[in-house]
Amino acid sequence: MNVITTELPSVLVLEPRVFGDERGFFMESFNQQRFDEATGTAYRFVQDNHSRSARGVLRGLHYQLPPHAQGKLVRVTQGAVFDVAVDLRRGSAGFGRWVGVELSGENHRQLWIPPGCAHGFLVLSESADFLYKTTGYYAPQAERCLLWNDADLGIDWPDIGRPPLLSAKDAQGRAFAQADTFE
Repeated sequence: MNVITTELPSVLVLEPRVFGDERGFFMESFNQQRFDEATGTAYRFVQDNHSRSARGVLRGLHYQLPPHAQGKLVRVTQGAVFDVAVDLRRGSAGFGRWVGVELSGENHRQLWIPPGCAHGFLVLSESADFLYKTTGYYAPQAERCLLWNDADLGIDWPDIGRPPLLSAKDAQGRAFAQADTFE
């Protein structure tokens, strides 16, 4: 596995080894021992989620507060997304900054988003299947959402030629200046 650091502390792009030939490909999508070595952590994943979204759908920017904070290991199996992590850890050198990475079924990349970061993605292809593992269970009472287009964050979302499609909840996200953050 190739590990690529990003501008945000502990947010990593993971590139698994992919073996392909005329029949298709094989890759190990998750190995706990290799993940722990790559991230320097010992998180235990407790939930897997799968979503399918149409072109232009923007989901996020979601996070959960302690004691229900979640780390996420995300990937796309079909299609392509622009995936974003925002650092909400006040003690972090990356506090208030974001990083964006294209994840696709073609590039097989994964993004590790540690607890204390918000997460969201914009679908770039006609549709995308998005899979992610979480280190904590979904807890609606702890869930929060940042406003996807907050000027203070200045996320440079790709131009898809029209406004993104948002859920009602995501359209009501909080500005970064009013967001609940992490110690």
